[in-house]
Amino acid sequence: MLIRKLFKFENAHIVRGCSTRRCSHSIHGHSYKVELLLQADALDHGQMVYDFGLLKGDVRELIDAFDHAVAIWSQDDPDYIASIRRHSERWVLIPVSPSAEQFSRLIFRLVEAALENTEMKSGESGVQLHSVIVHETETGYAQCFREDVVNPRMGLIDLDLIEFSPAITAQWTDPKLYERVKSKPTMIQTELEGLCS
Repeated sequence: MLIRKLFKFENAHIVRGCSTRRCSHSIHGHSYKVELLLQADALDHGQMVYDFGLLKGDVRELIDAFDHAVAIWSQDDPDYIASIRRHSERWVLIPVSPSAEQFSRLIFRLVEAALENTEMKSGESGVQLHSVIVHETETGYAQCFREDVVNPRMGLIDLDLIEFSPAITAQWTDPKLYERVKSKPTMIQTELEGLCS
């Protein structure tokens, strides 16, 4: 069975290398909608796949970190990166270009790590992140499945290469949230390490 939870955030970026000059040469923003689809073959004590209340902690805070922030590709021009870091209080440095496709992969990695670190309290069993859909506009979205996250042809997403600005981490309920979430190995991380060895 699948269930879906919707999140929203506003974010700005530049997508270098894309064919549309407006997108590749001008900072611009989008009103993103992120759909998390969770799956399980059993229900918990409340007869649910997964209590949406469990997504109000780490998962919500990690997705909200992108709200009113600038997503910066770590391979972009160093002067541009330095300027954004200097002039914007909220930014996230990421190891892939901030396209909708890469956002879906990145959010999959972050959410999967957060879910692996969530204490199950109501008999949840076999709950997995099925896919992540990132709507960049009203008419376009990207959907990421587990196999997309570990596809080296799409670029590897190492959680250690994601950096949240101090203004973002200061607003988290737990300032050590990201360190805690990264600390527990995930299924994807194990697969990625196998690809790299």
